[in-house]
Amino acid sequence: MKFVHIADMHFDIPFVVLNNRNNLGEKRRFDQRETLKKIIEYIQENNIDYLFIAGDLYEHEYIRKTTIEYINNLFKQIPNTKIFITPGNHDPYINSSMYKTFNWNSNVHIFSGELELIEENNCDIYGYGFNDFYCKNSIIDKIHINNANKVNILITHGALSGGTLENMEYNPINRSKLKQLGFDYVALGHIHKLDYNNEINQRIVYPGSTVSLGFDELGSHGMIVGELDKEKIKLEFIPIDNKEFKELELNISDINSEEELIEKINNLNLEENNFYKIILIGNKNFEINIYNLFKYILNENIIKIKDKSKLKINMEELSKNNNLKGLFVKEILMELDKNNYDKELLENVLELGLNIIDKK
Repeated sequence: MKFVHIADMHFDIPFVVLNNRNNLGEKRRFDQRETLKKIIEYIQENNIDYLFIAGDLYEHEYIRKTTIEYINNLFKQIPNTKIFITPGNHDPYINSSMYKTFNWNSNVHIFSGELELIEENNCDIYGYGFNDFYCKNSIIDKIHINNANKVNILITHGALSGGTLENMEYNPINRSKLKQLGFDYVALGHIHKLDYNNEINQRIVYPGSTVSLGFDELGSHGMIVGELDKEKIKLEFIPIDNKEFKELELNISDINSEEELIEKINNLNLEENNFYKIILIGNKNFEINIYNLFKYILNENIIKIKDKSKLKINMEELSKNNNLKGLFVKEILMELDKNNYDKELLENVLELGLNIIDKK
């Protein structure tokens, strides 16, 4: 059997950060549509049997009916492909859910919050999703494979091995217990980072978010394509999103004015299709106002500028001065010695304080 596995598309997410730059958020929503269209075209061209969508297909709070109609019309173009969707924490199976209120095409099956088994000729497909925005108790312990001789697949949305305390609220799944169940493939969603080839013959897979949603999701994004039978599994990650979020460091140690910095940023050789966060590093020779910089940045694909540069300060020398600045630096040095605070935080406090003192 051949399948495509995607998750975490988040249709109609607001893209607040992108909207700060010439309404790029709206353009990014069109990218989401184009990406799903490419996936459907791939399925058509390669005669894919199944499409697994492991949660967070859309944003419940923001989803428009027209977007659901667009998605469903694409699904109609692959009538011979069976589509299985498990609701996630952003698109839970609640009474007002589009999963309940919309009339989906006949090749679409949507799982609820209860475990369900769909028996196919060549495989058994198990699935369950969120019936609320939180799911603290996984039902993994209640799952038993009905027919071990068939190919068995599980589709769900959740946090493998629990992870952080935050992830404990999103269907925490114990990895060891999940492996012991003996599924031939587990199609997961929720974690936006790709995880499919970190071990030999890996069968528990996160495809990552299909379209990158921000700077915490760097790199390529797309879909998992698989071929599976009882004896073997073949998986491939295929990038589909034609844009990436990228970070670029810029050393400003030799830059002596805001005007020179703006010119340097505007002359950066950046790829047109990507979104960039520029990280300023090195020693700064002047006060930097990020808001003011953005007024003169010409490349709209520069979405963020983060200042990680440091003031060129001899703190020991300054602390010897018998004035307000010297006393302030001395106090900061004493706190650094105590190791009670985050060093970067104290350095930021130092920089801010010195700027205020200089303006008095």
